Amino acid sequence: MKKIFAGIGVVLTICLAAISCQDDDQTFGDIVAPTNIEIGYEIVGVDAENEYGDGSGTVNFTVTADNASSYKVMYSDGTSASVPSGVFTKQFTKNGVNTYTVTVIAYGTGGSASNTSTEVKVFSDFSDPEALQLLTGGSSKVWYWAAATPGHLGVGPNNDDLASNYQPTYYAATPYEKAGSADSNCLYENELTFMLDGETLTYTLDNGGRTFFNVAYEGVVGGSAGQDMCYDYDTSGERVVTLSPSNSLVAAENTRGTSMTFSDNGFMGYYIGTSTYEILSLESNKMVVRAIPGSDPSLAWYHTFTTNPPDQGEDDTDYTNLVWSDEFDVDGAPNADNWSYNLGTGDSGWGNNEQQYYTDDSDNISVADGVLKITAKAESFMGSNYTSARIVSENKFDFTYGKVEFRAKLPQGAGTWPALWMLGSDYATNTWPGCGEIDVMEHVGNDQNTIHGTLHYPGNSGGNANTGSTTVSDASEAFHVYSVIWSPDSIRFFVDDQEAFHTVANSDALPFNSDFFIIMNVAMGGNFGGDIDPAFTESSMEVDYVRVYQ
Repeated sequence: MKKIFAGIGVVLTICLAAISCQDDDQTFGDIVAPTNIEIGYEIVGVDAENEYGDGSGTVNFTVTADNASSYKVMYSDGTSASVPSGVFTKQFTKNGVNTYTVTVIAYGTGGSASNTSTEVKVFSDFSDPEALQLLTGGSSKVWYWAAATPGHLGVGPNNDDLASNYQPTYYAATPYEKAGSADSNCLYENELTFMLDGETLTYTLDNGGRTFFNVAYEGVVGGSAGQDMCYDYDTSGERVVTLSPSNSLVAAENTRGTSMTFSDNGFMGYYIGTSTYEILSLESNKMVVRAIPGSDPSLAWYHTFTTNPPDQGEDDTDYTNLVWSDEFDVDGAPNADNWSYNLGTGDSGWGNNEQQYYTDDSDNISVADGVLKITAKAESFMGSNYTSARIVSENKFDFTYGKVEFRAKLPQGAGTWPALWMLGSDYATNTWPGCGEIDVMEHVGNDQNTIHGTLHYPGNSGGNANTGSTTVSDASEAFHVYSVIWSPDSIRFFVDDQEAFHTVANSDALPFNSDFFIIMNVAMGGNFGGDIDPAFTESSMEVDYVRVYQ
């Protein structure tokens, strides 16, 4: 049985200094201050064994008052919200049993207001320290709209079909779509800064004073354009951000399970009438969030952010002169003029705790019918439980700048980790990550539909690499072209010549201005591949061709 507690505070009447409180002042009509403010609340999960709730920190409030037209609530954790109806829910997220002061301001006519306060004691056991670190880098981090990413702004369903409620299936913006006119290009000027001070997470939105409004909310600023539009709207000021368990219609495997709520009606750049955003995915330099607009709970909006500032003047360099290729048109072993083998387990499973032993056996690598096959197998060999293969163009072909294309069909099975990538040729003297690494395509069977494009370099390597991802629903059933265009100005990642799904500016400060060679392999398990399916037997990556243009 849930217990219901009501807090009744002392009512204080506030009259605005510029308005007389006398009965005969009719400038704004009768000035009637709210009275008899009552705050009722229900702590979710209270029972005989859980005096302060079930650990979710959730409290449902109901506020009533005589002569009140709207309310604002302020909490002692630094957050606040406008609650016109007086019915609202709050999740308190500080771990342990804590007492919070809840202050309600009731607004009456003519600008009059009254307030009262109560205390609520509630238990929370939620925490997400990794999210705090990724959002802020431990202190402060600036995020931008991932304008070059398809679907960086989109909308999809919010219904009982949990498996589909995690992507913008109704509408997905094309790269830089919202930069088309002066009425909409303010969106890409947003700078969203998350800051961590001790255990307190705060946020500021700098948009130059111009906010991109969803058409349903243009009335907030008196707009009547009948379309999404940029309006002058002040977003200055620091907001407190509280993290809480997400309670949404998204399957658990498609969400982080954490939501962010911004105090004082804060929002993430695009005004859709909400201050709460569910984190679907969060990496060191990419974040995808989902939010339910106040106007239509059957919809969900999706926002994608990156730590790279948007650059609509993106490098459009292309390379069209074919300088090297392998079409795999001779059956047998891979062409020895193009490839050599990495054999064994390497140091610490090739640096990633991988479980396979790389061989040059035809069971693991061969060419037939115009296709190279690299096959990972479950078998005991030289102390390892799996075998596979890895070939490199090292000392046979390397190059600086160009377009690299791999046409490939990927293996499947939990634990598989195929990669098509390049490594700085000076790795022996310029130790990784100093030599640089360009992962044109990585895939893991534990996340079947996701393709990653990644750069590793000093300050951004391993789990902190500069990475982007996209969805390829049939990566293990069909061939796709995975490519990168690498120039002195940028490195751009593509699938099937669609818009780049990840772009990184190149510079003299990065190790991507000297020779690299090509690597193809299928790893098993390891830091990125994850747990291997105990029932796994074998699976192959098939490569139709590798081509380099300059």
